[in-house]
Amino acid sequence: KRSVMVFAIKSPILGFEHIQEVTLESVDEFFAKLITMPDNLSFTLINPFAIRSYDFEIPEYFRSLLGITQTSNVLIFNIMVVSTPIEQSTINFIAPLVFNVDNQTMAQVLLDSTLYPDFELIGNVSKYLVYS
Repeated sequence: KRSVMVFAIKSPILGFEHIQEVTLESVDEFFAKLITMPDNLSFTLINPFAIRSYDFEIPEYFRSLLGITQTSNVLIFNIMVVSTPIEQSTINFIAPLVFNVDNQTMAQVLLDSTLYPDFELIGNVSKYLVYS
C-alpha cells in the first residue's frame, strides 16, 4: 500500500539547501519518491536494505537533531539517479536520507567515508542487480 507523509528538513539535502519540507511517498518495498515543497522537484529513492548489506551508525549529532531514540520509527533511503538503461543508474550510499516518522523530521546524513569505505557517493546500480 502507498503511504504519503510530510517531513520537515532539519539538515539540508546537498545542493538543495533552500528546501525546508518534503513529501515522502512509498512506491513499493524497493522505491519511494521524495517531492520537494513548494517547488515540486522529484527524487527517486531506493531502500538500500532491499539490495545490499547497509549497516551504519547514525551520528549522535543527527540522532539529536531528529530526536531519534532507541524506540523511534526510522526510515532510511538513498537518492538514486535513474538512467536508461537502468543498469547505468547510480545510488548515493555515503549520504543517506534519514526520516524520523514519529516527529516527521528528516535529514541527509553525510557519513564518514573512512568508516564506511564500501559506501560510494556514486554507486553503480548494476553492481546490486540480480537477474534470475
